[in-house]
Amino acid sequence: MTSREEKKLLVDIIDSVNAIDDHLENKRILEEYLSNKTKRRAVEREIEIIGEAINKLLKINPEIAISYARTIVNLRNKVIHAYDSVDDILIWKIIIKDLPILLEEVTKLLHENN
Repeated sequence: MTSREEKKLLVDIIDSVNAIDDHLENKRILEEYLSNKTKRRAVEREIEIIGEAINKLLKINPEIAISYARTIVNLRNKVIHAYDSVDDILIWKIIIKDLPILLEEVTKLLHENN
């Protein structure tokens, strides 16, 4: 059974993934992303929130069915603590390839125990 706290954290992840789409204005244009520091910083902040929510979820349920959960937490730590070495191309790859999978998994977790 998913606890109230787990549900809140799952919703926070969904909100942050959707906020990334909002920050990018629902466009996937690498050059625009790279040339706009405000967009990059906004996306990085949402990644921090996603990573922190997953970190809390792992403390509640270490077996939670989120692919690469520990990798996401590690990325969050890098964005926060090594902000000056964040690889924008890696972040872009995550936006394009990994966030849709994360959104699907988190949505499934949120709804499977309702």
